[in-house]
Amino acid sequence: MGRSRRTLPEELLLLALDPTTGTTAQPQSLDLGLAGAQLVELALAGRIAPDGDRIAVVAPRPTGDPTLDCALELLRRRGAPVRAVNWIGGPRLGLRQTYLSHLERCGMVHAVEGQMCGVLPTTRYQATDTAISREIKARLDSAIRTGVPPDPRTAALAALAHAVGLGKHLYPGNEGRSSRSRLRDLIRHDPMGGLVAHAVMDVQNGAAAQPRRSPAPASRQAPGPGARPAPEPARGVPAQPRHGSMARAVAH
Repeated sequence: MGRSRRTLPEELLLLALDPTTGTTAQPQSLDLGLAGAQLVELALAGRIAPDGDRIAVVAPRPTGDPTLDCALELLRRRGAPVRAVNWIGGPRLGLRQTYLSHLERCGMVHAVEGQMCGVLPTTRYQATDTAISREIKARLDSAIRTGVPPDPRTAALAALAHAVGLGKHLYPGNEGRSSRSRLRDLIRHDPMGGLVAHAVMDVQNGAAAQPRRSPAPASRQAPGPGARPAPEPARGVPAQPRHGSMARAVAH
């Protein structure tokens, strides 16, 4: 994979970066979104493919991007397709910082050291060229405004932006309500992006969707007249561990 084009995790992070404060919007859900964006990028590169609600490795050769290749190798080691919700909900310690450091090395952001309350060291990241972020957002704006189906990359970016709650960051206030709604609707234009975005939202909701049950065997006879119906099986949904406490409510 050439480095002339920004990857989806990089674009998602640049969208979330506040040019005024140097902080990222929706930091906790953003970590989930970055893991999901890696899956979409690997799918666009032809390395993985959706298999129902699971992710299967179809071409394990490296992409040339060290961070993506690390994710690809971890998927390969699983040996079998893994549910997207389980992959995204797994530990991803330091993923956001990894991408921030990468953007700094590429010259797209620069770190600003500071202190909180005069004691605790802090680091903010300022974009060195805000035109890049404006160009990324312009693609979303165009898809929202024109209603023309976007390319798979832009559709996936829109789906991820909605899933992690960037709608109110990108289109704030009452005037942005219709844009936020159309941002959500773009999720249908890319199957992989939609799968990953729904998995991100499932993890945030604290529960993974149950796999579909197999249909009842055809040999099972219907109850006769007057027979009492058998009780339905319990429909509890297994809980997934939450991925950290949410700093802000997620916008849908």
